[in-house]
Amino acid sequence: MAQEGENEAKPATSSPASAAAPKSVEQDMVTKSSTMIPSTSWFTPKRLLAMFCVINMLNYLDRGAIASNGVNGHSETCTGGTCKAGTGIQGDFKLNNFEDGVLSSAFMVGLLIASPIFASLSKSVNPFRLIGVGLSVWTLATLCCGLSFDFWSITFCRMLVGVGEASFISLAAPFIDDNAPVSQKTAWLSIFYMCIPGGYALGYVYGGLVGDHFGWRYAFWVESILMLPFAILGFVMKPLQLKGFVPADSKKVQALETVPLGVQGASNRNEESHEPSKPKQTNRILNQISIFLKDMKVLLSDKVYVVNVLGYIAYNFVIGAYSYWGPKAGYSIYNMTNADMIFGGITIVCGILGTLAGGLVLDYMTNTLSNAFKLLSFTTLVGGAFCFGAFTFKSMYGFLAFFALGELLVFATQGPVNYVCLHSVKPSLRPLSMAMSTVAIHIFGDVPSAPLVGVVQDNINNWRTTALILTTIFFPAAAIWFIGIFLHSVDRFDEDSEHQVPRVEGTNTAPLLEEKTGGTLPSQSQEC
Repeated sequence: MAQEGENEAKPATSSPASAAAPKSVEQDMVTKSSTMIPSTSWFTPKRLLAMFCVINMLNYLDRGAIASNGVNGHSETCTGGTCKAGTGIQGDFKLNNFEDGVLSSAFMVGLLIASPIFASLSKSVNPFRLIGVGLSVWTLATLCCGLSFDFWSITFCRMLVGVGEASFISLAAPFIDDNAPVSQKTAWLSIFYMCIPGGYALGYVYGGLVGDHFGWRYAFWVESILMLPFAILGFVMKPLQLKGFVPADSKKVQALETVPLGVQGASNRNEESHEPSKPKQTNRILNQISIFLKDMKVLLSDKVYVVNVLGYIAYNFVIGAYSYWGPKAGYSIYNMTNADMIFGGITIVCGILGTLAGGLVLDYMTNTLSNAFKLLSFTTLVGGAFCFGAFTFKSMYGFLAFFALGELLVFATQGPVNYVCLHSVKPSLRPLSMAMSTVAIHIFGDVPSAPLVGVVQDNINNWRTTALILTTIFFPAAAIWFIGIFLHSVDRFDEDSEHQVPRVEGTNTAPLLEEKTGGTLPSQSQEC
């Protein structure tokens, strides 16, 4: 690996002071990094992936549940002088379609604000602990959703759900990328991201069943109970570290970030004596903002990353509206009395198969950034064409067949698009890369799409036409990703970061994989 060569060459070109560094200090640092997970720990890479998949499933189950007819319901309708009482959230709080769409997007406001904050904090606070904080907020917020009493109260609670989800969305994928086998990175990411369609689909079914039998409030309360054990686990488990970051609680490593290795002893001896002169909290915040702005400049100057996110925005605009309005559109166009179950079934089968297939195909093609863009553009173009054709059918069975094929293809993008986000930037920028990708696809994608589609439908009053207009946005997404094929792209996963110490990072990139061998394997660490 090129990374190995770089790290092996550094000691030879280092200063004499560096060469004279006390071995005991270096060994202590390596020990701290390589023993973050005890050798007897039950926590393996596959169990990490499984735990994160369940958490991701619960996140999106919540999104699917609030879109289901059982939880979301419908407003009061009057025909021929006879009025039918409303049901669910929309009926209880007397919401119109626009307000209903705003409710769908409300939690995104919290997510958009909190995502970059959590990503920035990951440089000074252990990322695994930040996930625990976020899950705790999510658990409390969903509990309060079930206790809401009007439109504004549930809107505020949904915003808090977004805050809680932000830490997990920003930090989970880098952890998975660090611990996945080199030849299966996209496949592991695809397994994680298949929980998006799977969670949505289960949410439709779950929301319909719980909402119809017990009431919509119980759907939120059960979600809160299910997430609670994971929130607790985030605090009681020994925390993991991310590639590109030194342990946040290691004073010796912190000293090495700012001084040469040879003078680290003097730095450590003087550290406590300079403690009173450290910047106050305000200066620390300003420093964090300065670092954040510099990192943002690097991200926005990366053409590969920007093109990838632009295509993702257009793609997510359609997917977000599909996920929220799909059951209602199906009910209106094809008189699907069990629209929640039908859309849920299609989404969970096609979403899981499509997402897994996308990851496996990219790994088979060789997981490069150029190949990822090829797969993204092709599957979105063809999948969008199938979805567009589906809404032209007057037969429900023709619609279901074409729509299923379309979803199978468009969901194949989940692994490749996130692979590009993680590998087009340096390791230390991955949390911010994922956070800003999430911010962008939501603030320009599914946040406006749900209410805008609601406005279009309020004016057109024809769900078929509204769905066709929406589906055409798949084609610009495919065109943008097609441009990415021709960009000069470099996989930066193995690049050193200004926030890491290469010798320590080499023993810290895959802490879970190391435990299987009972020691440090530098070559494997560099690859993973």
